[in-house]
Amino acid sequence: MSPAAAIAAVGVLLGAAAAWELAGTLDGKLRVGADRALSTVSRGTATSLAELAGRLGVARRLREAGLEHSLGVPALLAGKVLCAAAGALGAVLVAPLAPARLSVVVAAGLPLAGFLGPDVWLDRVARIRRRRLVAALPDALDLLAVGAAIGRSPAVLLDEIATADSGPLAVELARTVAELKCGVPQSAALQSLRARAPGAELGAFAGALARSSRHGSPLADQLNEQATNLRRGQRRRLEEQAARSAPKIQLVVALILVPSVLAMLAAALLAHIDKLLVGF
Repeated sequence: MSPAAAIAAVGVLLGAAAAWELAGTLDGKLRVGADRALSTVSRGTATSLAELAGRLGVARRLREAGLEHSLGVPALLAGKVLCAAAGALGAVLVAPLAPARLSVVVAAGLPLAGFLGPDVWLDRVARIRRRRLVAALPDALDLLAVGAAIGRSPAVLLDEIATADSGPLAVELARTVAELKCGVPQSAALQSLRARAPGAELGAFAGALARSSRHGSPLADQLNEQATNLRRGQRRRLEEQAARSAPKIQLVVALILVPSVLAMLAAALLAHIDKLLVGF
């Protein structure tokens, strides 16, 4: 590395450190200023970034994706701004190279795509997490049904299932058990479980626990019925996916495999064309 490059690298590092220290020193002032500016722009409808994030559903989407503790609302908003800035930089570089009619679309579309990119990623993470959660639910319902049939407490059974696995369902059940151990009423803990993992599947499960606790209805039969319905629904979805895959496979065969085989035959014929024309 040349001395000039080394001096430039040291300067960049020192500048980044100075910016970090300055941001830490002025964090409170900048936050107050940002909240005031946001309140002025929104005409009092949102007085802070946290309130704005709540209105936009950012906290709810983080909760559904299971990232509310590891990522957080400020980090997501900062990531959206950074992605939008990266998109704007890409637009500056790409827009002049695009055709005249598309340059405006590229200049406006890349920053917008960068700003919405973290939301698309977050929705994908939430869908994958919910799919894993629903896939693990029938086995958990079977274990709960067996334990409830022999008279064991649902809280103890939930604790055992939560400690036996490490998937998203186990994480949510562990949080529910922790809330119950801290003295949170069962109805409130189940409502919190529904909020963290929305959907008809966990809603039916929480409803069965609530009905059994409130009215003393048999829990094992309800859980067995729910597990059967979930497996039947999963089987139906697999059959639908298999039915949708057949036309795609035929399309691949027709557009890729058959032309490739014909191209190989044509190449073989052309390679031996002189021998084929000897008799003519």
